[in-house]
Amino acid sequence: MELYELPRIVKDRKRVGRGDSSGWGTTAGKGSKGEKARSGGAKAAYFEGGQTPIYRRLPKRGFKNPFRVEYDVVNLNKLEAICSDGDVVDINYMVQKGLIKGTKPVKVLGNGELTKKITVIADAFSNSAKEKIEKAGGSIEVLQ
Repeated sequence: MELYELPRIVKDRKRVGRGDSSGWGTTAGKGSKGEKARSGGAKAAYFEGGQTPIYRRLPKRGFKNPFRVEYDVVNLNKLEAICSDGDVVDINYMVQKGLIKGTKPVKVLGNGELTKKITVIADAFSNSAKEKIEKAGGSIEVLQ
């Protein structure tokens, strides 16, 4: 089998505006005149023909705090499952174990029980998480 004998998977591009005999000459398949015949095509999908668009008719709702910090959360029951006694659990460790993606700051929450003595390094801790880690004999470090 030769290269030219292979079946055509990708069709040739339609070459418009290359003379009347090609079948796609003169107006090149765009009809005659009008907005859609011009370069740049038609209006955007959200354009409503001059009517006030829906995104301007609807009221704005609520308040978006620009200073809000979104955390990746890790619960103590997850740490209990993957850690062993004496482990130092930091963000890299949590990413390696698949608990977080590592793109946001990390907050440790106190859901579940902890029986192992571990050192946890994270951006924030809930009060219950602090208590449970220290009660188990572990320690915490808050990243700045």
